[in-house]
Amino acid sequence: MGAVDTTRMPQPVGDAAALQRRQYLTFQVNGEMFAMPISAIKEIIEYREPTDVPLMPAFMRGVINLRGRVVPVIDLSVRFGRGPSVPTRRTCVVILELPHEGSTQDIGVLVDAVSAVLEIADADIEPPPSFGTRLRADFISGMGKVGERFAIILAIEHALSIEELASLDALAGMQELPRPGGDGESE
Repeated sequence: MGAVDTTRMPQPVGDAAALQRRQYLTFQVNGEMFAMPISAIKEIIEYREPTDVPLMPAFMRGVINLRGRVVPVIDLSVRFGRGPSVPTRRTCVVILELPHEGSTQDIGVLVDAVSAVLEIADADIEPPPSFGTRLRADFISGMGKVGERFAIILAIEHALSIEELASLDALAGMQELPRPGGDGESE
């Protein structure tokens, strides 16, 4: 008996199909639907006003105390090049656990509203568009079909890169330092 060509056979619908689906948290920022893999999400908490930290970049809303840990909160709207989020009763902070130098770092992201946890099949994810988005291309890992709409699937490792955030933080700090030999006032 010869080899069977399985490429023309119907694909299994049970466990094999489940392996091709991933779970994503969908949420809103400025009226747009975004998604991120739930594997990076530690928890979702109600919005609470972060403590402001001087000399932070504009997208850093501040820090919150999460059971005794200091967690920086990033305003995704500002990170995406838009205006600051205006908190409402649906505003949430999504706590992510990101790998950093052999350990993990908790980071909170401010979103307008959490929608749902959805399974999106790999076949329903299109590559990022080469035009028409108002985000940096490296922030997008794909466009997930959700009904008749698309959810922008974030490439968390780029959109929330701890190294990039730290370098932007250092740059912002350098810009705020007074100039040597004077107080910055003109005479």
